[in-house]
Amino acid sequence: MWIKWLPWEFIARSVARKHRFLDPITLISRLRRFSQPSEVAAPMELLRSGAVMHARGLMNSQAIQHNLDWIWPFWVERQFNPEDKAFVPRAFSITHINLTHRNWTAVGIPDSDQWPIVDPRGLVTPFHDSWSLDTWIIGNDDQALFPSRLPDVSQKISTKGNLAITTQMKNGNLSLASKIEVAGDLKLPVCRISLAGYCDTDARMAVALRPYNPEGVSFIHDVVWRKNSKGWIVNDEYVIDFSDFPEQFAFSNYHKGDVYSHLPSAREKTIETRKGTHQKEIHCEVGMATAAILFRLAANQRREVTILIPLEKNKKMKPSKLPASRREVYAEAIKKPNIAARTACQKWEESTQKQCRLTIPDEHFQFLYDIALRTLILHSPEDVYPGPFTYKRFWFRDAAFILNAMLCVGLTGRVQRALRKFPSKQKQFGYFFSQEGEWDSNGEALWIFQRFCQLTGQAPSPEWRDAVYKGEQWIRRKRLPKKPASAHAGLLPSGFSAEHLGPNDYYYWDDFWGVAGLKAAGFLARAYGDKKRADQFNREAREFYQCIEQSLKQARARLKQAAMPASPYRRMDAGAIGSLVAGYPLRLCPAKDTRIMRTADFLIQNSFVHGGFFQDMTHSGINPYLTLHIAQVLLRAGDPRYFDLMTAVARLASSTGQWPEAVHPRTGGGCMGDGQHVWAAAEWTMMIRNCFIREEEDEGRLVLCSGIPRRWLEKGKRLSFGPAPTSFGEVAVSVCSDDGKITVEWEAKWFADEPVIDIHLPEFPEVTAQQGQSLVQIGRDGMT
Repeated sequence: MWIKWLPWEFIARSVARKHRFLDPITLISRLRRFSQPSEVAAPMELLRSGAVMHARGLMNSQAIQHNLDWIWPFWVERQFNPEDKAFVPRAFSITHINLTHRNWTAVGIPDSDQWPIVDPRGLVTPFHDSWSLDTWIIGNDDQALFPSRLPDVSQKISTKGNLAITTQMKNGNLSLASKIEVAGDLKLPVCRISLAGYCDTDARMAVALRPYNPEGVSFIHDVVWRKNSKGWIVNDEYVIDFSDFPEQFAFSNYHKGDVYSHLPSAREKTIETRKGTHQKEIHCEVGMATAAILFRLAANQRREVTILIPLEKNKKMKPSKLPASRREVYAEAIKKPNIAARTACQKWEESTQKQCRLTIPDEHFQFLYDIALRTLILHSPEDVYPGPFTYKRFWFRDAAFILNAMLCVGLTGRVQRALRKFPSKQKQFGYFFSQEGEWDSNGEALWIFQRFCQLTGQAPSPEWRDAVYKGEQWIRRKRLPKKPASAHAGLLPSGFSAEHLGPNDYYYWDDFWGVAGLKAAGFLARAYGDKKRADQFNREAREFYQCIEQSLKQARARLKQAAMPASPYRRMDAGAIGSLVAGYPLRLCPAKDTRIMRTADFLIQNSFVHGGFFQDMTHSGINPYLTLHIAQVLLRAGDPRYFDLMTAVARLASSTGQWPEAVHPRTGGGCMGDGQHVWAAAEWTMMIRNCFIREEEDEGRLVLCSGIPRRWLEKGKRLSFGPAPTSFGEVAVSVCSDDGKITVEWEAKWFADEPVIDIHLPEFPEVTAQQGQSLVQIGRDGMT
């Protein structure tokens, strides 16, 4: 305990002054003045992840800018090129980070958390935050194909069978195709890279081991060619196997430069490598070892090579040491690729069987929906993760939105499995903890418990009871006193909230989630048969909401407008996006609430770039999932602008159907967060679902077809969605147009009484179905 009494501030100040640094204590004190006082100045989780990212950025600054003769990944080739629109000057940037092309797509098997990622030029990073593999074509006439330097390629992702990414690349008479997927099963997942090279003259195909990934440097100290085999061992633990024995080899360390500069001459005889006279290994103290193997390409002959990398979790086992039964599976992955992928395909077929099916004439929207579902499945092995790389960790905030989308498209079993782990993440006094200082997490955890029960018709698990009651109590105790009177009286404390809203403040985002959490606790308590507690929790929710209303009245008087700022003390800015949570997804306000609509209008008028919401704070990019939050608010209010926002978000998707967390307005590449943002995929599925089916539970209404655009209603084309869980029961909807009339038909399995069913087709009269009716025809004059 004596450590507490050491004069740390004095020591820190003395050391800083001695070495002529800024006084850190004064600096921190001044930084805090930019935000409201808070018990958590900055969450340790964010500081830790930020420190890791900038540590890599510091290594990037040392490794990249004076080694630009290396072959670097796509983002570096663009961002460091002064002729490219992605160029970022580096003069006063201590760290060099990917800010222009944070794009990648994961492949894998459902229920496994081993996800190789593929960048926009086919660079494969097989393990989380690891080194990568690249492929080049080297012509004998000094012509070369380096994927990261190509202006354009064709990259696609499968929507049927196994999850696979194919990349087609061409430069002059050189062409290269790659297919990346995970084969095998959960016991032995294997990253399989299938390559095909072609040239109309003699050339060589090089497979290169690279000490970097889409974030930057990733160390390689040792590379060894395995004796009497066809493969590398990397850093004494990872195995890479090849289907063919290469004709040539090359190795290099940092001080010699990139292995590209040391590739053997095309005239070197292949017999020398087979006799074993080639170099077999390399060691690099710096950690920038590179290696390459080369395969001859005969003129006008396509050559195929397969690469296998075992992904067994925490067991980077060499194939020679695998049990006999597993060796057979591993061998099949090279010899018979179709058989090896069969198990993975079966796993995908099983995982997608019960999902909601969508049929629409818009091929791009359809593709994005199908891929979004696979993204949700892949990133929910047990916990749900908002990304395969940068965000491969758990947060209640992201989990609530992702799990809600999964529920709404029928992935119920996966949601139930994830919710089982929620109580174990709760602290002793009821705090649902994913990182310190999140005052919204308890509301999100309780809300998604309630949503599970509403959309499945199931009673809450007895294992949740204590967690629910402690979680409700935490919200109640965390609130500030109602006296003395102030703009934040009765609200939750100042905090960093959703991180992208700005400095620490009394954010309405937290408060709306707090109210939703208390209401959810009341719902769950009633389901447990505890009427007394249910009434108490609901009273607390109403009283909390009244405090928010009082605060909003003061904000309205101060700002002289009805729009809701991010907090009681902020002017209207991009942070106001957080306050829309009261409309979507929580539906705490009526659909056409003036404050919600004025806030949406303000954001559209002041914070939109290229048709999407541009978040100035932190993200500094066009945010797909937040754009869809605004679109949901507009859809619910019957405002036709929702479809413009959907279209803008669809344009931002990559060719593999993915969105980064935020998009660079010039390059169209990712500039923030994970390159495959699962929350964005979740919001796309929710947007499509709500276009067909959405609830207004408080009014006992189910609204059908309110987001079906006129252009989808082509004569004779049938649209359909479902069967989809709703809070009233499972519903499937189909829409068909013929002879100027629209036929809307639905099938349902209600939990109890049939709700009021409204059909709100845009540009057609709104109609209400009669009780027991399951089909209506609507013309320009109304229902027939």
